[in-house]
Amino acid sequence: MTFQEIGNPTYIALETFRKSGEGVITPVWVAAEDGKLYVWTLDNSGKVKRIRNNGRVRIAISDARGAPKSEWVEAQAHVLDDPASDQKQQQRLAKKYGWQFHLFNLMGRFSRSKAAHVALEITEK
Repeated sequence: MTFQEIGNPTYIALETFRKSGEGVITPVWVAAEDGKLYVWTLDNSGKVKRIRNNGRVRIAISDARGAPKSEWVEAQAHVLDDPASDQKQQQRLAKKYGWQFHLFNLMGRFSRSKAAHVALEITEK
């Protein structure tokens, strides 16, 4: 499987790597645009910390629990932490996931965590 064959699935399993090299798999919503994949997540999440340390990731089409439904593909991830990128990713997800995204976003506003969100840009390695 190639990066382009991943397409624009509902979920991907995103594997990020600890300093020890151990992989951590997280299921995430994803939106494709211009040959890149974008994820929206909390700035203080473990996956963001791991990507800031090492941008190497692996991705696979998955179910909501992160169980891979395709072969793994090597990729590169970058944290986009400027407000414009955050806003653009919210728009991508709202367009793709509709009411589900709006409900998820609303629930997040009532959470105790007041951490900012960032976009992750995933590109072919």
